[in-house]
Amino acid sequence: MSMYETRDFRRGLKIEMEGNPWIIVDFQHVNPGKGAAFTRTKMRNLRTGQIVENNIRSGDKVAKPDTEDRRMQFLYRDADGFHFMDTANYEQIQLTNEQVGDNKYYLLENSVIQVLFYQGKPLTVEVDTFVEMKVTETQPGIRGDTATGGSKPATMETGLVVTVPFHINEGDVLRIDTRSNEYTDRVNKK
Repeated sequence: MSMYETRDFRRGLKIEMEGNPWIIVDFQHVNPGKGAAFTRTKMRNLRTGQIVENNIRSGDKVAKPDTEDRRMQFLYRDADGFHFMDTANYEQIQLTNEQVGDNKYYLLENSVIQVLFYQGKPLTVEVDTFVEMKVTETQPGIRGDTATGGSKPATMETGLVVTVPFHINEGDVLRIDTRSNEYTDRVNKK
């Protein structure tokens, strides 16, 4: 079994501890004046989404999890969950609402994303950092409002609500940062 040492830690690294897959959210190497050095690690459980902090002694090893990222096409959503198709072998899988979580706001039909498998079973989806979506509902911009630099809510085609500048209109395609759920810029004008 492959192992990582604490010096290999970085944000986004997947590790296995106590039989569970984790992803490192943040870490800090600490070398106190007294005692042994350690790495303060903030990590998220890939099964439950729970975030915990853990101190791991420097030099200790943690296991590499049996994970695999597969490119899959999002087909549709129904009462049972979210349905995906493997782009390599056309195998179809279904993920529950809990497995997809808030990433549901970034799943557009027919888009290709990464599905994380752990020990051969689908676990969760990993969306791109930026996603382009169409505005389906927002207040119309009023002439002269753009000078104040204000903002208004806009509902995207997946149901995600983001705060946008006044000049954004229904039908505009926007680039959204999936890490912060924030508008970054307009891709095109209707």
